[in-house]
Amino acid sequence: MIDKKTIAFIGAGSMAEAMISGIVSAQQIPPGHIFVTNRGNTNRLKQLKNQYGIKGFPLEELKLDQVDAIILAMKPKDAETSLKSIGPILKPNQLILSVIAGITTSLIEQLVPDGQQVIRVMPNTSSKIGESATALSAGKYTTKQNLLWAKQLLECIGKVYVISEKQMDIFTGIAGSGPAYFYCFMEYMEKEGIKAGLSKVIARQIIAQTILGAARMVQEQEDPPEVLRQNITSPNGTTAAGLKALHEHGGAEALSKAILQAANRSKEISYKLEKSIRPDGITTIVEL
Repeated sequence: MIDKKTIAFIGAGSMAEAMISGIVSAQQIPPGHIFVTNRGNTNRLKQLKNQYGIKGFPLEELKLDQVDAIILAMKPKDAETSLKSIGPILKPNQLILSVIAGITTSLIEQLVPDGQQVIRVMPNTSSKIGESATALSAGKYTTKQNLLWAKQLLECIGKVYVISEKQMDIFTGIAGSGPAYFYCFMEYMEKEGIKAGLSKVIARQIIAQTILGAARMVQEQEDPPEVLRQNITSPNGTTAAGLKALHEHGGAEALSKAILQAANRSKEISYKLEKSIRPDGITTIVEL
């Protein structure tokens, strides 16, 4: 069983909700141990409180010094202001988990007291149903005990992979943004099914089951995706025709470009934020 620490989410957007939903559903952390706050949208806080049984407070009312772990789930452009506002009340034994794309542990460590334990986290929205692919990278002050606790916590929302921070950008491009790529594919597949006479409900179910089956084949078979693809591609058959069209129209290249573009954007966000913080503590406004 995971140590039932108290957790505070700063930020109440879709990623925060997906994580809250997964953690509550896993029944490893009591809902009463989970707090959430945002910049002032009290209706959003009330909705999360009513739906998940957690506690929602405006930031000025949340007693952050009394929680064990703080999860940063705000937009990148709001991170610096938020961290500087909470920095003076942080305690050395508090753990910071950041799910903000592109923000490094070293940058966060610049904005909080020396020695603060920081872990960079990249989940995806499948955490809402306990099926996230989540990466963890520990900052230089994080203890092995707290890294293990964070891993156990995030296993409530899916599979967890501890990786080096230099690998986080490509993980973001593949897993952080990845669900959106598959939803996009499903959207177009559904449209074609409907055009051919399938009902929307049936088309959607067929597509979802097809993708689910393919994913489970990769998980449960020893063969790599390349071999699995070859196994169902008969010469001059229907699959070969479909794959030929996919390649001729740039489908494979487009997917590679999507992954790299997302990874590069993660690097770009990190670079711009780090450049915006000058050694004298003055912030240069940058457009993210």
